[in-house]
This record gives sequence, structure tokens and C-alpha cells, in this order.
Amino acid sequence: MKLAGSLAVVSGASSGIGEATARALAGKGARVALLARSREALDRIAREITEAGGQAIALAVDLSDPAAAQRAAQRVLDELGTPDVLINSAGAGRWLYTEETTPQEAVDMMALPYFAAFYLTRAFLPGMLERRSGRIVNIGSPAAFAPWPGATAYAAARWALRGLSEALRADLRGTGIGVTLFTAGAVSSGYWEHNAGTAQRMPGIGRLFRTLTPAQAADAIVRAIERGQSNVVVPFSLRAVMALHRIWPWPVQRLLISTGYRRPTEKASRS
Repeated sequence: MKLAGSLAVVSGASSGIGEATARALAGKGARVALLARSREALDRIAREITEAGGQAIALAVDLSDPAAAQRAAQRVLDELGTPDVLINSAGAGRWLYTEETTPQEAVDMMALPYFAAFYLTRAFLPGMLERRSGRIVNIGSPAAFAPWPGATAYAAARWALRGLSEALRADLRGTGIGVTLFTAGAVSSGYWEHNAGTAQRMPGIGRLFRTLTPAQAADAIVRAIERGQSNVVVPFSLRAVMALHRIWPWPVQRLLISTGYRRPTEKASRS
């Protein structure tokens, strides 16, 4: 897909991978619509993109609210048209054991990323189908392939997003619309600062993978769009381990569990 002159909608665009991807797409000549909760951050990013010669609009919206998501999507459709690219990057959630997770936290973690991606995809899909072209990119997680201890609801939500990606790919076969599931290892962003204790629950094996910057992740996403790739995993070391997991799952899963976080009571019993 050629990005110059295209229209891209990016959720979760106020920080991290979403922000970096919006900037990268604008740098390729795409018009970008930025969606996230933080109006102040979105306005700043849109202004900086515009000052750099790009085109961007900011739409502050809570994408966990289906009515609000539909209103934001309708504004994009009315003012800009049907997007050529939809980046579902909105996500939230902490790594917690089941008993540590409140029912509302479980609902919130499923809302972002899964339901937000579903709402926006549903809103823009009719126009894409009519035009018979488009690319939907869902930002996933390694937790959707081989979960580790201490991240139950977080992992379940990422499995849901992976399932949505694969089901959409089956639904949209022959329509001209492509679906990309993008999976990265650790990415340096504000997520770790805003979710205290989460980094400590990273399985030991995860520390073997190179931490990416948001810009590096965004570059890989842009390449995937341009090349029409369906599944992208970065960095290479993570891709290799995930390939091994598909062929020989038990040892990889055992390694994740054995190097993963343990409850304090479990640690005490082992000491």
C-alpha cells in the first residue's frame, strides 16, 4: 500500500507505539486522525505533525465507551472519509494475578484493547468493504501466544485481540482488506511508569530480548502496511522464540513459568 495521500486513523495516539506510528505515517505523507483520551497530548502531537508539514486532527475520546467510539468514528467519516489504514493501538491493563484483579479492572482490561478495536473496526468496515481496500493493524502482545504467571486478565484481553485479528482475516478474505497483527516485545514507553510493579513481573526470559523504542516499533508497523504483511513480530529474537513455541510449545511454556513471577507465599515456601 502507498501511504502518501492516504487516510490513517490511529487509536492510542497520545503516547507510545500509537504516537510514534501516527508520526511515522504522517512522515510518509498520510493524513492522520489521532484518537485517545488525553486531549492535551493529542493537540500537541497534532500541532507538531502539522508544523513538520504533515496533516493531523485530534479527537479526544474514551474508546471503552461504544457510543463515544461510534461518535468519533462518525466524525472521521463525515469530515475526512473512510480511512485507508486503521491502527488499533489503544490498550491498558496491569499484570496481576486473578485474585488481585477486581471485576472492574478485568472489564477495563478487556475494553482496551479488545472492545476498542472491535468498535472502531465495526464503524469503518462498511466503507472499506464498499471501496474494497484497506488495512487494519492490531497491536498485540506476546502474552497472546504464551502467557506467563501474574498477568491473567491482561493476557486474556490480548488473546481476545489476537482472536479478533484472525477471525477478521477469515471474514475479509477476497475483499481487498488486509489485517495485520503486530507483536513486539518490551517497548520503552510510559506504560512501565504508569503501572508500578509490572516490570518486576516480566519473566526472566523476556530480559533476553532487546527493548525497542516506540519509533522502532512504528517503523516495523509502517513496513508491514506497505508490504501487506499479516503477522509481524519484533525483535528477531522474540520471533525465533515464538516460532519455537509453535513447533515445540511445552519447553518454552515451562521456561516462561519457571522464570516468571511468583507470589510472595510461593517464594517463602521455596526458601
